[in-house]
Amino acid sequence: MLVLPPAVGAIASGIAWSHLLLLAAWMVGYLAFFAAGLWLRSRRRPRYWPPVRTYTIAAVALAVVLLAVHPELAWWAPVFAPLLAASLWFSARRADRSLANDAVTVVAASLMTVVAWGLGAAGGTTGGGLFARLPGATAPHAWLLAGVLFAYFAGTVLYVKTMIRERGNRRMWWVSVGYHAAIVVPTAWVEPSLGALFAVLAIRAALVPRRWPTLSPRAVGVGEVVASVALGVLLLTL
Repeated sequence: MLVLPPAVGAIASGIAWSHLLLLAAWMVGYLAFFAAGLWLRSRRRPRYWPPVRTYTIAAVALAVVLLAVHPELAWWAPVFAPLLAASLWFSARRADRSLANDAVTVVAASLMTVVAWGLGAAGGTTGGGLFARLPGATAPHAWLLAGVLFAYFAGTVLYVKTMIRERGNRRMWWVSVGYHAAIVVPTAWVEPSLGALFAVLAIRAALVPRRWPTLSPRAVGVGEVVASVALGVLLLTL
């Protein structure tokens, strides 16, 4: 979820050296976010604070350099700030595993596709309206890629829950299967090969939790890596 959106956005738009800086800032920013969430869930215990401070300083430093090169990216701050605040609020309430928080993080990750697009060779797509100042936001294809990635990651959240934390929960299983089935047709309309992949993911969501409920988290993770790579390849052919 961290690497695929910016990678797809960068490659689809045309890789630039600043994408490496964007990826570094994004990854270190995630480490700061993760550390802050852990600190908040611990009721702000002092021993959890040093990583927050270290990663935050590093993330801010990278962000400053990135903004010095691409000051227009600052327009994305009002978009990501509410998402960050909401997720940290969930962590403070120890509700970081909730579906609501998962949705927030999936939205943030998917948006990175559009951000990365804005730094590429095709990032100067012309357009107007509400998002005219946001780099990449006036490119319909960038939003298409982000939308498909959102659909995939949302399904991944549900599927992984049925395999680990909600294993054996029939209600969650039905939600997961229903969601995966519902997105097959829309993705097939975008591109038949995408629909085929999402059909396979729907079958997986239905069968694996029932037939192989004791798969290890590592095995589940490997499966997600394979699915992510397959999706990335298909998206780059659109």
